[in-house]
Amino acid sequence: MRPHIIVNVAMSADGKLSTRERRQVKISGIQDFNRVDRLKAGSDAVMVGIGTVLADDPSLTVKAEECRNNRIKRGADEHPIRIVVDSRARISPDAAIFRKGTGKRVIAVSRKADPKKLEHLKKLATVIIAGDEEVDLPQLMEELGTMGIQRIMVEGGGTLIAGLIAADLVDEIYSYIGNIIIGGKDAPTLTDGEGFLHESQFCRLTLLEARKIETGMLLHWSVDHPQ
Repeated sequence: MRPHIIVNVAMSADGKLSTRERRQVKISGIQDFNRVDRLKAGSDAVMVGIGTVLADDPSLTVKAEECRNNRIKRGADEHPIRIVVDSRARISPDAAIFRKGTGKRVIAVSRKADPKKLEHLKKLATVIIAGDEEVDLPQLMEELGTMGIQRIMVEGGGTLIAGLIAADLVDEIYSYIGNIIIGGKDAPTLTDGEGFLHESQFCRLTLLEARKIETGMLLHWSVDHPQ
């Protein structure tokens, strides 16, 4: 059984995740930051694409001590399993996810990844090979399910999220809409890539909650899976 997948993003009022140079922008405040930390702490794993790692070098750790302690009390590791989708194994051995925090790491690659890089990565993380040219996301989810991972929080970026949505693998979306406009046709959005050509392919959502947080709005959606 595949994991339940929750996408969480913060975007500008015009739907941008960052600038066209992929420079990280502060969109939400401390209240939303704490919400995201709790969401992460309640997940078995947190996942990002390699573009997010190369641009931001996130640690993907749980920041609040209370949240970490709650995970330990229920018998989980201090931090969720950290997963990077990285078709060509471009991640650096010095990336923050390897240097910061305890717990398991998973790197998902395709068969195009350099075998020499994989040998080194296997010393730092569990390596899953899925797909020929790019990571086969449905296959990856099956593999993660066999590892006992039931709930994954996805933090970006737009290419990974687009792939997950196209494969009908996303179950919930939290989108925080901030009170800024970034602009730029090349700035990343919630779902990058080619997009859908026909209305019949569009991903349909049901709004579960709309809540004002600080100077922005949090929207919580469920994904309407095709019957």
